[in-house]
Amino acid sequence: MITRYALFEGSVKSGNTDAFRKAVTERLVPLWTQFPGNTDVRVMFGEGRDAGAPEFPLILAITYPDIQTMEGTLSSDARNKSKDVTGQVVAEFFDGHIHHHVMAATEYKA
Repeated sequence: MITRYALFEGSVKSGNTDAFRKAVTERLVPLWTQFPGNTDVRVMFGEGRDAGAPEFPLILAITYPDIQTMEGTLSSDARNKSKDVTGQVVAEFFDGHIHHHVMAATEYKA
């Protein structure tokens, strides 16, 4: 299992938290769930952090069965459309930058 994380490091423009979350939920989630081959889409909005820790108002995690499936998605129409819409949402509501990390995951039940 491979998960590609998009970490939105920075801050939501003052007074726009609800509008940012609504834009992500209504405009981006429908696109992210269309990425070919994904098995899971998780959208995590920041609710708090340790003192001195960087701010991540949003972390997106999309899981794929393997790295080849993930790499195929990166050139898909759904992803290209989401990049355009993400750019619009970021310009309107977010100050910061987005970086991606690909992680191999093993789950352990408590």
